[in-house]
Amino acid sequence: MTEPLVRPEVPPSGPGCAECTESGGWWLHLRRCATCGHIGCCDNSPSQHATKHANGSDHKIIRSYEPGEDWYYDYTTGDFLEGPPLAEPQSHPVDQSVPGPADRVPHDWQLRLNA
Repeated sequence: MTEPLVRPEVPPSGPGCAECTESGGWWLHLRRCATCGHIGCCDNSPSQHATKHANGSDHKIIRSYEPGEDWYYDYTTGDFLEGPPLAEPQSHPVDQSVPGPADRVPHDWQLRLNA
């Protein structure tokens, strides 16, 4: 039996990118795995942890973890999708800086983004 691609009952792993939080890194935008709730940083972020999570697992659908955004993306097809609301919270805290976390973002952060 295969695991469902979207599991609305699974909460997010935390308010920021799990790997960046652990390593002391920073991110631009956040993405949430729709299967397991893993929070990873976007492809413009220096470390691209959301895509690394998708590539290292069978979890190919993400949802934006940005306030006011509810789009899904399928890494397998490259399509944007619609889907159900996920377990709360729906995004990182509104008062969390973007990029973030504020105390780890370098002064030249724009030059460090992936195009």
